[in-house]
Amino acid sequence: MTIANSVMALETDHLLQVYRRGQVVFERGKGCRLFDADGRGYLDLISGVGVASLGHAHPRLAAAIAEQASTLLHTSNLFFHPLQGEVAARLAALSGLPRAFFTNSGTEAVEACLKFARRYWHTQKAPRSGFVAFEHAFHGRTMGSLSVTWDEHYRAPFAPLLGDVQWVSTDNPDALRAAVSDRTAAIVVEPLQGEGGVRPLNAAMAAAIRESCARTGALLIADEVQSGLGRTGRPFYGEALGLTPDLMALGKALGAGVPIGAAMFSERVASSASFGDHGSTYGGNLLACRAALVFLEELVDRDLISNVARAGQQFESALQRIAAKYPPVRAVRGAGLIWGIELDRPAAPVVEAALKLGLLVNRTADTVVRLLPPFIISSSEISEGVALLEQAIGSVAGGAA
Repeated sequence: MTIANSVMALETDHLLQVYRRGQVVFERGKGCRLFDADGRGYLDLISGVGVASLGHAHPRLAAAIAEQASTLLHTSNLFFHPLQGEVAARLAALSGLPRAFFTNSGTEAVEACLKFARRYWHTQKAPRSGFVAFEHAFHGRTMGSLSVTWDEHYRAPFAPLLGDVQWVSTDNPDALRAAVSDRTAAIVVEPLQGEGGVRPLNAAMAAAIRESCARTGALLIADEVQSGLGRTGRPFYGEALGLTPDLMALGKALGAGVPIGAAMFSERVASSASFGDHGSTYGGNLLACRAALVFLEELVDRDLISNVARAGQQFESALQRIAAKYPPVRAVRGAGLIWGIELDRPAAPVVEAALKLGLLVNRTADTVVRLLPPFIISSSEISEGVALLEQAIGSVAGGAA
């Protein structure tokens, strides 16, 4: 039995079977490439679903993690340590939201936002419990986050979830205006939907969100777990839409591979919190914070975000050329280093064909091929990746037009 087969067999025997994995075992990585158990290299255009923002085995990140591991890993939130405040201050400067709560994942950050939206209205002595969310939204798999995730496939087996959630199409601003009332605690929105098919929010809906919040006092929760922290070439995609959230959920790119998320709060929402309202044993531990600091230094101090913007322009022009060439490509959507290629058929065969060619992409919303490359990707790697992707699409879709 090969090493790869033995790994797969062991998982089959002992892991909860909830992941449909690609048939490959990765053992190491370098930059934008992963290497399997046989030493074959793959160009990684999914980066662990948007997590490996600095690529693999990044020298500064690896050195910082090693140093921190040999110094101090964890103290719990019973005590102070020198790194949480530093990460929070950097996130506050980047987001305009002055207070942070650290979590271990994006879904936990969304949970914190949902909790404190209700907590805010409780403090006002005018309790509100309702949430307005959007079709195609994905906010996570824990119970609160799942309650505002649209796809019935995810929600139905775990019902009943949180009540009082209304769903609105992102193409219907009038429906949003009708749904938001003085019972709405918050509107929950991904400025750019990721799992839902890489769908940027349009300007008309953004305007309706602003108007509805102003009219009713409803809070705005921006889920920037996938679209934030430079992924679109901007610190946060909500900025492009003129959205000013009261709460924001962050994750994925923040730790560059080390688990960390954050919920960000405006001062008025944060002032409603009391000691003991929320907590996390691991949240904001020294190792995770050290990784987050390296990422933020690279993104801002070393201007990695400019590379994301430049790379996004190259991807867009290249993907549009593919769309013009192959009729099964219905649309190309995205910004920076998050792109979705919508097909007129299931996307899984393209993903499988790409894997055989040594290219890593993934499928979302059934018919969308999604790209989430590392922020460090070079122009030559983009050209290489797009060429392989075109081969994969061509092999499944047939000849070019």
